[in-house]
Amino acid sequence: MNKRRLGLLTGTHAVNDLYQGLVPALLPFMVLERGYSYTAAAGLMLAATGLSSVVQPLFGLYADRHPRSWLVPTGFLVAALGVVLAGVSQSYLLTWIAIALCGLGIAAYHPPATVAARAAGGASQKAMSVFSVGGTIGASFAPVLAATVVGGGSLSRSYLLGLPALAMGVVWVVANAGGQRASVAAAAAARQAASHLLKPHNDWRAFGVLVATIVGWSIPYVTVLSMLSLRITRDLHGTAFQGAAALTAFTAFGAVGTLLGGWLGDRIGRMGTIRAGYLFALPAMAGLVLAPNAAWALACTALLGMCMFLPFAAQVTLAQDYLPRNPATASGITLGLALSVGGLVSPLFGMLSDARGLGVTLTTVLCVLCVATGLALRLRNRTVPVVPMVPVEEEAATA
Repeated sequence: MNKRRLGLLTGTHAVNDLYQGLVPALLPFMVLERGYSYTAAAGLMLAATGLSSVVQPLFGLYADRHPRSWLVPTGFLVAALGVVLAGVSQSYLLTWIAIALCGLGIAAYHPPATVAARAAGGASQKAMSVFSVGGTIGASFAPVLAATVVGGGSLSRSYLLGLPALAMGVVWVVANAGGQRASVAAAAAARQAASHLLKPHNDWRAFGVLVATIVGWSIPYVTVLSMLSLRITRDLHGTAFQGAAALTAFTAFGAVGTLLGGWLGDRIGRMGTIRAGYLFALPAMAGLVLAPNAAWALACTALLGMCMFLPFAAQVTLAQDYLPRNPATASGITLGLALSVGGLVSPLFGMLSDARGLGVTLTTVLCVLCVATGLALRLRNRTVPVVPMVPVEEEAATA
């Protein structure tokens, strides 16, 4: 494991997902200061998430055919530029275009960065979990940063939101400085391309089952995230604080589950980790559906967040091993398109909630999670040797 490289990539992931989290964090300020309607705000979210999820597999295809390390810093810098322009733009059209630009930057970052993190971590599942949690940490700071910089009707100060990306860009340049290093990296990319034909074939059928499994994971995740507070406050007569605490617990224990899943993956294997995550998530989700009070729902929510994220890192590496000739494409589809399905179908569950209530909706997504668990049990392991990330200094010395 190249810990130095992995640490650098984890830092870039935190910065990149900071801007992913800043988009929804800035929307309330835009609604208040610019008078946007809820429909207009939803349109901005569609520009950020919908476009990003669709084009992310395309960036994965490009990264597989033309490995370019500069896509990593370019991705989070473009995302930062989009957020800054959205904050200072006055017209809705320009704001929408800027938010779409942010989504493109986020989409460009994830496929090559995930492949680089896998190479830096070698065969370790824990390494991928650390990289994944870096993004969670970055996104968790977004609301605080947005409130600090633009709170009180100060969207004109949005240019300050670009400072984290600029700082990380400097760190990236310093860490990868030197013409010799650039030539070594180019030579390594050329060798990787030359060895392409030596890699095992892509198992698209198994990959399709994995994508369907992740889609079945995405729908309950997004639905719980969007309706959890309402479930606690309206149905279970909890306080607003308990509703907010449940959301925080769901996210925080999700990060814990990601790290725990990486640790377990290195010890019991990734297939055991994936199956355990889905199987343990079922009773946790059922407990949330049948919860008699807010305290019980809060406990089940924390357990659900941890269990649902146990398979996260293992699923990413398994996707890359199913498509060893297109690992960036595998990352783009699993982290982009498949995970976004939950958001795309969320309006349908909103209508179901209006018609039948939140209890019926949560019962429905429990059934979806049952289907995803059945698919997860059908998954089979596939191990493909990982090309280790050779430290640049060592490779330069042998060049």
